[in-house]
Amino acid sequence: MNRDESFKETLKNKKKRLLDTLVVNEILKDKRLIKAFMEIPLEKFIPGKLKNMVQLYEDKPNLFYYDEHNPQSYRTISAPHMITIMLQGLALKANDDLLILGAKSGYISALAHQLAPKGKIVILEANSEIAKLTAENLKKLNLDNNINIIVKNPLNGMPDLSPWQKILVTGAIEQTKIFPLLKQLDRDGGVLFAPIGQDFVQTYTQILRQNDEFYGNRQLQVKFSPLITQLEIDELELITDLDEFEISNKTIASKSEPNSLGMLNKKIEIKYAKNILDKIIPEQIVIKKPVEMQNREIILSILKDVIENIQILKKEENIDECFKILDQIELVFEKLKIYKRNFEIKLKKMQQTINQIRSYVIIRKELEKKGLSNSDMIEQKISILNKQIEEINVLLSFVTKEKSRIESVY
Repeated sequence: MNRDESFKETLKNKKKRLLDTLVVNEILKDKRLIKAFMEIPLEKFIPGKLKNMVQLYEDKPNLFYYDEHNPQSYRTISAPHMITIMLQGLALKANDDLLILGAKSGYISALAHQLAPKGKIVILEANSEIAKLTAENLKKLNLDNNINIIVKNPLNGMPDLSPWQKILVTGAIEQTKIFPLLKQLDRDGGVLFAPIGQDFVQTYTQILRQNDEFYGNRQLQVKFSPLITQLEIDELELITDLDEFEISNKTIASKSEPNSLGMLNKKIEIKYAKNILDKIIPEQIVIKKPVEMQNREIILSILKDVIENIQILKKEENIDECFKILDQIELVFEKLKIYKRNFEIKLKKMQQTINQIRSYVIIRKELEKKGLSNSDMIEQKISILNKQIEEINVLLSFVTKEKSRIESVY
């Protein structure tokens, strides 16, 4: 297995481990979404210069846009657990049309397309640079025919293409600002999902429309940056071909809802209740295995990932790459801490060996700086390298035994 194949396998294992954790913690419940996460590569939605390989498929936000001239204007793709909550909160059906306010680099829309492959997805994004980046990302995965991105103030929605079966808001929004969007929902079970509120904390709220009645379910408190709604006129001039961001009436027929004019001046009242979508949520995962068994599988997946990284480290000659691999192994070890007591994992022993290996790599780095002026220096380097390999073999043997122990005992 070459380095590229090994790296892809490592990412795949990280992704599986992340999804296992979301399932065990009863966050991820839609079977279709598991398949979507496995098929859509997050790394394709992050520019190379901002890509943090260590942080990929961790349950953390990923930076995908940063303006060095304006440090405040950075954007992230939401953490996987938050994306899961968003998409499950929409209860997408296969033929639903979905309006997304805020591009998030296109990753969420790509996942949504897996859940609603027969529907149309339209993204409204105020920042033209992000819109261009998103369009490029979607084109790379051949999704540009299924998902349209439009440079537009998201707060206005797309009334010309309403009704929408589903509307997703990806940034903080005041409750009064969602009323025009609610009017664009399908009268027969349209759903809006948004982080509603001001200041630093919002409440992710699910709102269901039935005729002219609206039912809300406040699900959880979140902390989102505000939805960017000011259309950037200056940036629009940077777009060489605005047509690529416009939507043709041939793509999706205009479906203005009946009696929408009568709703314009009518005050919307949201009636709050729990479990408003119980009857229409897609098939969910039922965890049949005991939690202990689920944890065992997560641990085995983590240890397998560690073993693969150790094997790569054993063959790696480049000193800087050795440091990166060691960092990756230590990051994975951090995840074992929560299982240490119940499964009697000997983390300290592993960490001590890692520290010893790192010390040898540091010595090699220092010797590299001094050059190879004589035979004594060469012998010293060979000796240090051999000691490093010995410790790597010790670590590999120990982790392999731990994996076998957990497989046989638990």
